[in-house]
Amino acid sequence: MLDDPRTVRVSGDGTAALFRRRADADAESDPERRRPVPEAYVWCNLTSGDAGRALWLLLLPFMVVNLAHWMRPPATGGERAARLYGLLLRLLGLTLTVLFVATACEVALDLGAWQCAGSPTCATRLPVTDSSSLAGRDAGWWGVPGRRLAAAALVPAGLTALLWYLSLRTWRDYEAQEPLDRPSKEPGDSGFTALGRPGFWYGRRLVARLRSAHTAAGLFTVAAAVGAPAAAFDRARTGSALLDVLGWVLMAALAGGFVVVTYVVCRRGRSEIRLDRALDGHLVRRLPTAALSLLVLALVYACWARPGWESVGRLPGGPVFGGIALAQGLLICSLVGVTAALRRSGDDPRAALRGFGGPAVAVLACALGAVMSAGLVQRVSDWLDGAEAPALTTWQTSAIPPLLTLVPGLCGALALGAWARARSGFPGAAPRSADGGPVTGARGPDTARARRVATIRAMATLTDRASLVVAVTAVAAFLCGACALACALATDRAPADAANSAPDLVRGAVRTSQALGSWLVGLGLAAFLAWGRRAYRDTGARRTVGILWDVGTFWPRATHPFAPPCYAERAVPDLTWRIVTWTRATGGNLVLSGHSQGSVLAAAAAWQLDPVTRGRVGLLTYGSPLERLYGRWFPAHFGPAALRSLRTQVACWRNLHRLTDPIGGPVGLVEVDREPLADPLSFRRTDRHPLPSPVLGHSDYQADPVFAEERREILRRLATEVPGPREAEPTGGARAVRGEPADPPRAEG
Repeated sequence: MLDDPRTVRVSGDGTAALFRRRADADAESDPERRRPVPEAYVWCNLTSGDAGRALWLLLLPFMVVNLAHWMRPPATGGERAARLYGLLLRLLGLTLTVLFVATACEVALDLGAWQCAGSPTCATRLPVTDSSSLAGRDAGWWGVPGRRLAAAALVPAGLTALLWYLSLRTWRDYEAQEPLDRPSKEPGDSGFTALGRPGFWYGRRLVARLRSAHTAAGLFTVAAAVGAPAAAFDRARTGSALLDVLGWVLMAALAGGFVVVTYVVCRRGRSEIRLDRALDGHLVRRLPTAALSLLVLALVYACWARPGWESVGRLPGGPVFGGIALAQGLLICSLVGVTAALRRSGDDPRAALRGFGGPAVAVLACALGAVMSAGLVQRVSDWLDGAEAPALTTWQTSAIPPLLTLVPGLCGALALGAWARARSGFPGAAPRSADGGPVTGARGPDTARARRVATIRAMATLTDRASLVVAVTAVAAFLCGACALACALATDRAPADAANSAPDLVRGAVRTSQALGSWLVGLGLAAFLAWGRRAYRDTGARRTVGILWDVGTFWPRATHPFAPPCYAERAVPDLTWRIVTWTRATGGNLVLSGHSQGSVLAAAAAWQLDPVTRGRVGLLTYGSPLERLYGRWFPAHFGPAALRSLRTQVACWRNLHRLTDPIGGPVGLVEVDREPLADPLSFRRTDRHPLPSPVLGHSDYQADPVFAEERREILRRLATEVPGPREAEPTGGARAVRGEPADPPRAEG
């Protein structure tokens, strides 16, 4: 970034820091300097630095449902509908947590401690010493099913505790940085986007509340999985009246606990108008403590000796997975209705899926959670070869082959269409030379190169068709999930068993889909674990995974506290603090330049500045997804009105893009966008380019002469001379006294 091997860190730590060339380390103290000072903010370690980030792949459904929160349409006069939109997604996130813990309970308690440990032939597969002694009436202390359930409950309880710990630790490492404290409304502030609000990048209170509620929900789920079978046995058998009463009390307490958790999730959303440092300490501490206490009581209650209690069939407890799937379906239908109401209050024709991107992505989050849950349960059930998986999970895995036939087929059709348009010379596909003119009269090797460049440009347009893939996948996943739920409730049997009386063709297709789905889930889990292991060990693979987090973890955790941490809650305050303190100390102007996701961080930091400081900043963005990705998928925050307001509030703004870039594009403002850069720089061999020039696509924008030209122009518009240093009286960083020298210095970063 600095084009110099001798660099020095001027501020920050090993996670994110500011760097300068060694010769520029104390540039402000040299009155003779007459050139800009480049400074680089390096934040890649926030998404791909630590090897433990590879494990974040397991939290993918939580991240996706959190993304759906930020995809709502603009709420012009629909504040109540916007709050309801967020509430529904918080409830959807809660169902994903319950599903995650219920899956662990199904594997450890039902398949392992109840079904397999109760069968002498299957118990030998359990990874415990002398496991065959777990089965039978004379098996001793472990022969009581409740005691086996209590021991196995340590697995889902430990996973819940691990999620709580990771959420707390990552918040401290990434999101605990306080932004600059400033009034919620200042003269010149824009109301077109919430990204400029003082508390937008500081969600401490909400994340703490949600972390407490989701942790309690997980512990309540484990307690119900342990206590419900014992309570059901006590109600069915004439035994101890005291145990029967204790069972009713425990179940009532657990039901009340779930009601309290739901209330906490619904009660409060994000507070962005001001920097909210408050913390609901009594709630954050007492709710998980109460849930843990109930879990301990459930374990003790289940361990009590009950003559005649044997683990036969599946674990009693009701159709938990079916109830979760039904609740998710109802929440998504309600979300669609709320989104339609928001669209009527402020429709954006450029928005992806006409504003319904949020519900579509929410469906994908639920589908990911269902596939991961069903796949794990199905594979463990097949491995134990004596334990019966719930009917719904088997139906869900059987729906995977149709989905995998539809989605890759659609992607292949889109790719073939792009290739056909490139071959037929669709508008914009024909390559241009370095001077911007079309290449004509190409013969021989030039014809093949022209086709290659045209194909690259055509494939770059596939990014704009991603909404079609998301829409088709979401609709297909919702329909397949609804059919799986209906079939499981109607038959309560696996698909192959339910189709025994069907015609031969149908029976064969169902059995093939079930077997193929089971194998595909196994292969998917193996590939998932292999990729996670590689990302854990290999820095290059970890950076590839980090590309996924660039978009997914840019947004604060507004829906799910166990989602991967938001790196922007560290990066944006870092940038704003640096810009404000530097401009106040020197009275200078600066160019804030960013490539790809860095341009999004640059825009977010500019929105967080006060109007006076924002007027000292020039923006230079290149390869930017501000409009192509964020403006379409997150219209409430990066819509046309927000980008227009940013242009009027900064000193100047220029944006560079290429037709071969699959990520970056124009921002949709004539005064900001430059015409597409030539790529390759030279189509034919020339004296300046004697060898074939590469197609750069999304990379190496600084290698284009236009970049230096635009940078010089922005610097010229900001200032013309560099004055000597002036004295300031710092009173704690951003509180330094600000002066207005006649000729302010310039900087770029």
